[in-house]
Amino acid sequence: MWTEKLRTNPIGLLFASDDTALVFRLEQNLLKCPEQSPEILWELPEVKKLLKKQQKDGSWKFRGNRPGDEWGENYELIETWRNMRFLVEMYCMHRGHPAVERASEFILGCQTEEGDIRGILSNQYMPYYMGAIMEILIKAGYQEDKRIENGFIWLIRNRQDDGGWIIPMAMYNTREYYSLCQKPPIPPDRSLPSSHMATGMVIRAFAAHPEYRKSEEAIRAGNLLKSRFFQTDTFNSRKTVDYWFKFQFPFWWTDLLTALDSLMRMEYSLQDTHIQKGIEWLVENQENSGGWKAAYGRGRNPNADLWVTFAVCRVLKYFLRE
Repeated sequence: MWTEKLRTNPIGLLFASDDTALVFRLEQNLLKCPEQSPEILWELPEVKKLLKKQQKDGSWKFRGNRPGDEWGENYELIETWRNMRFLVEMYCMHRGHPAVERASEFILGCQTEEGDIRGILSNQYMPYYMGAIMEILIKAGYQEDKRIENGFIWLIRNRQDDGGWIIPMAMYNTREYYSLCQKPPIPPDRSLPSSHMATGMVIRAFAAHPEYRKSEEAIRAGNLLKSRFFQTDTFNSRKTVDYWFKFQFPFWWTDLLTALDSLMRMEYSLQDTHIQKGIEWLVENQENSGGWKAAYGRGRNPNADLWVTFAVCRVLKYFLRE
């Protein structure tokens, strides 16, 4: 049993939760209990509450500050993706539900003729959010959609020479942000080293896709990502080493957990020395309670630590089976 390689078995901690969706995911993903339809989760009060706020066009209204409105930033796009993460990752919803289909069509309506989804950074390229958005759409059942195929073509076309990705706007001083938003999309300087934060978000789309996860481009990016474990990033606002250990679920930014989750789906092995070091860190940093801490999301979800623990356990079960 993989749990025997840990100080404390985390399964009891997870099973004691009053979170119906968490227990469902635990039974289906870690304990391999008899299959149940995920549709039983779609009737939960928290799901109905979230769906009630969906707008007619499929989006969710962003309620925070909107300083980029005049520059064309699409706050509804990021809010819709944020909520889709909960629906798909926690409540197993997919395009068979009309709300998910409407939300997906709203997101895909932000795709340009070039193939990229755009709007969170005004009219500028955003490969990192592009990958994270595509991941959720693929998991929602859009893996065979031509628009997803066009997205992969765009991502592959806009890689760095080393096989990863950057945020093109990050090549400039942040004080220039809104002036850059007024210009045509800035292409990446491909000679620059990749950002592991951007690469880790992009690779989640490849890892989620049953065919693209096997591609030469995905493997090259995966090799680059694992080689950067515990290092500072090249350039972006999440540069320092401590960001590797700031976990949350559903995933947002790149951290050690999201990276290992993607490499798991791409069938990397514990025989890899970089993977070994990542798994060793998770094992050594287990809390006395048996779980792992979330760095974000506690205000919204009192079970944030338990959901992170569930995600860690998925990774450990895969790699420690060897």
